[in-house]
Amino acid sequence: MEFFRLSAGRWQSQRTTHHLAFRRSELGESDIVVEALAAADPAVAELCTYHGVDPALAAGGALVSWHGRMDWDRQDEEQHKGSTVMVIVPDSPDGRRGRLLRERGYAEVAPVAGQYAMDAEDGLNLITEYETMSVVERFWFAAPDLRLRTSTLKRFGGFSTATFCAEKRVAAAAAAVEPQARTAVKTERSYSLWGW
Repeated sequence: MEFFRLSAGRWQSQRTTHHLAFRRSELGESDIVVEALAAADPAVAELCTYHGVDPALAAGGALVSWHGRMDWDRQDEEQHKGSTVMVIVPDSPDGRRGRLLRERGYAEVAPVAGQYAMDAEDGLNLITEYETMSVVERFWFAAPDLRLRTSTLKRFGGFSTATFCAEKRVAAAAAAVEPQARTAVKTERSYSLWGW
């Protein structure tokens, strides 16, 4: 949860995605807002219930929303925006590893459960298996207001994309948002491959 708390606020993200099959790279940028959620937050309990997990086991989570663009977007066709709730369910005494529940996945727009682990450098590592692909992500802080992120997406038959993001905090966490205000953001759905 400390990683989510440190991530709270508004971020500007610069992204480079390497499309390995095409041997080409694509640049993009996003505005990202992260809000840490307490274990008692109704959104945490709702997502736990959906995944068949006892809400009492959750340590908390985060509400993440984003809006961005990629170089190869066609005008009015690509919508790189959306939001998701993430919940961590520790399975180690120190809370540094366990399950990560998502309202929507990184590579597929559907609820998904994966694994998280904090490494020796306090980087957050996420591993998510989908029906047709797997994704490995790592987030870490180079400085309090500079977060870095890598991800690799592997489809059956080999790696498909590798992504690097540099994210700069542009605003600290806002005051607590009422759950009713969150609902409008939470229910928005998009069909972008690249979420937070």
